[in-house]
Amino acid sequence: MSPDLLAIEELTVRLRTRRGIRRAVDGVSFAVGSGEIVGLAGESGSGKTLTALALLGLLPGGARVSGRVMFEGRDLVGLDRRRLRELRGREIALVSQDPMTALHPLLRIDVQLTEHVRAHLGLSKAEAEARAVELLAAVRIPGPAAALGAYPHQFSGGMRQRIAIAVALACAPKLLVADEPTTALDVTVQAGILRLLDNLRHEHGFSVLIITHDLGVLSAVADRLVVLYGGRVVESGTTGEVLASPRHPYTRGLMRALPGAVGAGQAMTPIAGSPPTLDSMPGGCHFHPRCDWAVESCFTVVPARREIGGGRTLACDVDPLRREGPETAAADRDGEPGLEPELQR
Repeated sequence: MSPDLLAIEELTVRLRTRRGIRRAVDGVSFAVGSGEIVGLAGESGSGKTLTALALLGLLPGGARVSGRVMFEGRDLVGLDRRRLRELRGREIALVSQDPMTALHPLLRIDVQLTEHVRAHLGLSKAEAEARAVELLAAVRIPGPAAALGAYPHQFSGGMRQRIAIAVALACAPKLLVADEPTTALDVTVQAGILRLLDNLRHEHGFSVLIITHDLGVLSAVADRLVVLYGGRVVESGTTGEVLASPRHPYTRGLMRALPGAVGAGQAMTPIAGSPPTLDSMPGGCHFHPRCDWAVESCFTVVPARREIGGGRTLACDVDPLRREGPETAAADRDGEPGLEPELQR
């Protein structure tokens, strides 16, 4: 899974609010290797989607971006609009969280699958339609040739999401950005979409960046996790290690609030309070107002992100696992913070 296909280094996105310029993404760094699935996890407002939009050059007007977004050795920050348009859809593709709005309701599926293929790859109409049939078959749409003449509303939510994935894969991109690809889908359909993404990743060799608030989704497909809070990376590492032994209080909170992650007979425990807005971002560690482990320094000192072994990183000066000691940590691995075996990869 190396070398890295995508390397984001100290990415910062500043947005203008009623109270001035605020950092919506604050020094985010992580990488996506070739053929790898990386998950960005966190609650709404943590900076996940803005991070993805920054690498695609789709941020709202007035946004200020600094840092580096290296894609195959090219820095996408500051790239001119023409080159970004050539890159989007061709080398980096986006699957939005709502396929009903991602797909144009008044255009037939064949138009939505062939238009950008002809623009990017220079295919004839017949060649593009043949490619569209192949794509629909690849994402397991029944009767792909007949489906080309249908409209989005004639498909179920799960089928629309599969078609949206087909549209994203039409030009054989090297990186697929999936923004909440299973939101609003029932559990069975959700599992099918995740299996599809994983199978297509192996078949075609592209990389995937999945954005979601659901650690259960990431446990099924992601090779590595990057947990964001308040625009900062608070913890990262391999999926198995992070979910089996979460080190940051926020990651532990997400685990306790996840169905199936608590022990038998135990209730899920929500994280107290709400995520901060840009205009109410606290100083120091952004999570300290909601943290049961916060100490005085957490209120004023921004914790440095450091390596803790095995490729894992942590941005917490308290580190509950270290304070609890090996006996409590072992109990945690057997009980509440770890995912049940059926939710593990």
